[in-house]
Amino acid sequence: MRIRSSDHYFVYITSNPGKTVLYTGMTNDLKLRLNQHYMNRGKEEHFASKYYCYKLMYYEMYDSPSEAIHREKNIKDLNREKKIELIKTKNPGMSFLVI
Repeated sequence: MRIRSSDHYFVYITSNPGKTVLYTGMTNDLKLRLNQHYMNRGKEEHFASKYYCYKLMYYEMYDSPSEAIHREKNIKDLNREKKIELIKTKNPGMSFLVI
């Protein structure tokens, strides 16, 4: 699977190393976006940065930005328990994914 493409969009969930916080985002370059989260860790300006959410746990791929945005909003509306259930559908061990 390609992780960067102008033709594909990714909805993803990251966490901090202690897996105490979940962050949901959307991008068309997953590897670059994860690197940005890593480089900005600890900065107060953004939620993912402030809470060190740079470890990938889950992602989905879409063909259009509108589909991805819709799905991102849907996932963001889920409570933590439902997000964990979603992650476990593709990542049962809740391990950090490497791309």
